[in-house]
Amino acid sequence: MPRIAKKSSATSKNAPGTTQKTRYWLMFPPKLITTPVIWQLSQKFPVITNVRQASVTDEIGIVCLEMEGQRPDIKAAIKWLEKLNINVEPVEINVIES
Repeated sequence: MPRIAKKSSATSKNAPGTTQKTRYWLMFPPKLITTPVIWQLSQKFPVITNVRQASVTDEIGIVCLEMEGQRPDIKAAIKWLEKLNINVEPVEINVIES
């Protein structure tokens, strides 16, 4: 008789082995505006990136970036961005939007 796999009880967003999807505001300094930082991030870390909104001028670049992946991978990606002097802030989710 075939065995039926039990559903895992680890369905929380922060449980090990599950992915999470989080949005962040990234504020780029002028010297990094023309650097493909988001592409580099996707090559260095196993996270899925999705640009949700962006505004770029000669003085500053502001990007709303959605990252999906394992929590430790997302945290490592954020630390890497901050080492590049990119300000990273979580996006507050609008109640109507969710």
